[in-house]
Amino acid sequence: MYMFKYVLKRILFLILTYFIIISACFVLIRLLPNVPVQQFGKDMSLVLQSRYRQGLTDINGNPIPLIVQYGNFVKNTLIGGNWGLSEKLYFGQDCFQVFLSKLPNTIIVNAYASLFAVPMGLLLGIYAALKKNKWQDHVISTGVMVMVSVPSYVYAFLIQYVLCFKLKLFPLVMEAGTDYFSWSMFHSMIPAVLSLSLGSIAGYARFTRAELTEVLTSDFLLLARTKGLTRGQTTVRHALRNAMVPIFPNIISEVILVLSGSLIIESIFVVPGVGNLYVSSINTLDYNFFLLLSAFYTLIGLAAGIVVDLSYGIIDPRIRMGSKK
Repeated sequence: MYMFKYVLKRILFLILTYFIIISACFVLIRLLPNVPVQQFGKDMSLVLQSRYRQGLTDINGNPIPLIVQYGNFVKNTLIGGNWGLSEKLYFGQDCFQVFLSKLPNTIIVNAYASLFAVPMGLLLGIYAALKKNKWQDHVISTGVMVMVSVPSYVYAFLIQYVLCFKLKLFPLVMEAGTDYFSWSMFHSMIPAVLSLSLGSIAGYARFTRAELTEVLTSDFLLLARTKGLTRGQTTVRHALRNAMVPIFPNIISEVILVLSGSLIIESIFVVPGVGNLYVSSINTLDYNFFLLLSAFYTLIGLAAGIVVDLSYGIIDPRIRMGSKK
């Protein structure tokens, strides 16, 4: 019962927060000057029709009061799903359909990055914890500190320069197309995947080392050793299980954030995904795309937060979400 009330409360807060953020984005965007329809020439009528269907102008193309626009936005867009047509990037094309066509590229690149980063980070963290205060631990900790401190776009430029330009092991940019599981496509993704992975590997390694080191020095592990269990048995049966309680929600968050992609990395490697689309919509002032992608990223961020919080109660039954006791 406590869990049900807690989940319901969190979902209601999520909807309220999402509504407030998207409303603020809408108002701020609509306060900006609209692109004059005259510049579209023979396609002017298409733009006028799109704005009228969205409820942003009257049938003659004249702007209507902002409060009326907002009401139409809630009815036609948030509820009706009409995000309008692109006026700059993909002129005349439906924004939502273009978004759906770009989403698989973002998912596949970030999925590969997560599949590489999660096990690698966990293994490095476990190894560093088992070799605490030895040279192996110092080497891993120093590498982790460097990788955490350096921004991801620096790795991207280094990988692009060394592996792609100098050594010519990979293409400079990702291959276009939809054959996501071909070798040529995968080969072209590797630089972007590596750039996305390095920061995550460092984060997982640091967190895993800290948690596992604390568990390994706990009294209950000493008791297990006195009962005859070897160090390996106590580590696998008890230490790892307890250390993974705070680590596993981060892995769940990583899986959810696969949808969001990386704005900078996708732009550097020209990944035709939603991250690159978001940056392009800002640069070209394509308001419809910007609003759609802002709504998408907001929803992903809020959903990741609530799923991570709920996962604690699922992973560890001792945690009673929403209980006052």
